[in-house]
Amino acid sequence: MMLPFVAGLLLAYGGMVGLCQGMERNFKLVWKRVPSSVLRHALRMTGAALLVGSFASCVWAWGWAMGPVGWFGAISLAALVLAWLLPYQARLAVVFPVVSIPLWLLAWSVMC
Repeated sequence: MMLPFVAGLLLAYGGMVGLCQGMERNFKLVWKRVPSSVLRHALRMTGAALLVGSFASCVWAWGWAMGPVGWFGAISLAALVLAWLLPYQARLAVVFPVVSIPLWLLAWSVMC
């Protein structure tokens, strides 16, 4: 039960980062350049896909009765952490899901 829960949190955070970086203002804050329209669209679609994966993971962890409720909690927590990190450690906020999601996949493959 713990692995799907952690996956839901990580995917929710990654989705929020994708949606955040899909905005021109936030992208310039981190990378100091203006993103192309194709890159912004790709980041938004990736963020939405990660949020859908987070929803699926929360439903897998808690079932249909509590999964959507847990998903709203996961995306709320992810948005709060991102909002706290972005003004002070913008690069760390963006790099965290790039590193943590593959590490979770490695842990899942070892545990299962």
